Amino acid sequence: MSPQLVVIPARRSHSNHAEVARTIGIDIIAGRYPAGSKLPGDAEFTVLFGVSRPVLRESVKTLVAKGLLTTKARVGTVVRERGAWNMFDPDVLAWHLDAGIDSRFLGDLAEIRLAVEPRAASLAAERRSAEDVAAMRAAVRQMAIESGHGSTAFAEADLALHLRIASASGNPFMRSIGAVIEAALRSSFVLSAPADEEAYRITVAAHGRIVDAIEAGDGEAAAEAMTTVILNGRQRHAGAPTVTAPE
Repeated sequence: MSPQLVVIPARRSHSNHAEVARTIGIDIIAGRYPAGSKLPGDAEFTVLFGVSRPVLRESVKTLVAKGLLTTKARVGTVVRERGAWNMFDPDVLAWHLDAGIDSRFLGDLAEIRLAVEPRAASLAAERRSAEDVAAMRAAVRQMAIESGHGSTAFAEADLALHLRIASASGNPFMRSIGAVIEAALRSSFVLSAPADEEAYRITVAAHGRIVDAIEAGDGEAAAEAMTTVILNGRQRHAGAPTVTAPE
């Protein structure tokens, strides 16, 4: 059975070559042009998109730079394997959202979050300011307010907390990663929203424990609480039981 796709409304591009690059990029990510396949020739694409050859070639250069395509002499333009794509490129991330998020994307996102966010929480416990903690508390309160009122509003409050923790870490790389994958996180949080009132309560409490540990300056506890939150979100995607943590 194919994984369920969640389609995000497409965005408008600002130039012909950007629009062509976006369309081809989404087709590649959606698997319409699989890895190793050769794209149609210039003549076919110029007719399909109604653009000139220079515009088409600029689009191909864009996709080559993002790791989705490679051009080979006497072969043509070939789709690269997924491992070569620049997943931190804002356009590549946006195209994944446009193409539809599947379980593989969500799993990969959870793995990079597990590699970064627990450490960010630990650093935040060392470096947080009173203003940081106040903003984190406000985000958790907003999560509680939005519980059961719709997954989008709840996800926005959830995202605000995670981004504030990344900022409080004092590490610009962690802040930048959070900013780059913000749209993907937002969509992930919408999909992993709790299913009932009790699940919302448990989720809000779990996020509150991250802030408690950060405020107390306990980096190890902050990292453990963050890990639990990420694992629980991943398991809600899969419909599995959540990880329990002490109250």
